[in-house]
Amino acid sequence: GDDGGVGRDSLIRTLRAEGIRDEPVLAAMAAVPRAEFVSLQFADRAWDNHPLPIGFGQTISQPLVVALMIEFAGVAPGDHVLDVGTGSGYQAAVLAEIGCVVSGIEVVPELAAAAAQTLARLGYDVDVLTGDGHQGRPDLAPFDAIIVAAAADEVPQRLVEQLRRPTDRRRGGRLVVPVAEDGGGSGQTLIVVERTADGVSRRVRDRVRFVPFVDG
Repeated sequence: GDDGGVGRDSLIRTLRAEGIRDEPVLAAMAAVPRAEFVSLQFADRAWDNHPLPIGFGQTISQPLVVALMIEFAGVAPGDHVLDVGTGSGYQAAVLAEIGCVVSGIEVVPELAAAAAQTLARLGYDVDVLTGDGHQGRPDLAPFDAIIVAAAADEVPQRLVEQLRRPTDRRRGGRLVVPVAEDGGGSGQTLIVVERTADGVSRRVRDRVRFVPFVDG
């Protein structure tokens, strides 16, 4: 296997070609060893721009989608970010690498435990809770950003309520969530919801594909 250098450079070139312009996001994705977050048999494909299996019927998202979601969330170092559907912990690691304070929530207990272990081993200080992502982490709210790694049928209202309200100095928190299109299956749209002084604003971004968001 390649030590990562060639594959990593190729992935970053691909992300740039696909329109990712946020240098801190690109730098973080180059720094996080994606092979640590995929099933062992797929480690040699870790730098490919594809989703990969992580067990329990779940996948690690395509790097382009991770980059898009983080870019749309507009995070900065020191921001408090909720990572919903932590999975194996890859997106949480990228956010931590950027300098965010990251809290994760994952419904599959084995994945939550494995993610916490991998993140700690790599030196990322991320708190991962086993639980229903739709509920968010009200105990830790408000958040500067909430990024959901699984498709929902609609924007989860509980999560919108956990976004930081805007102040004179900074904009409100942003929720980035893939929402299934009518009938589902075919693909999803990324929705960016921003907390405003008098409610929320919603913007629709690129179509993407995600595993469905599991209740429970």
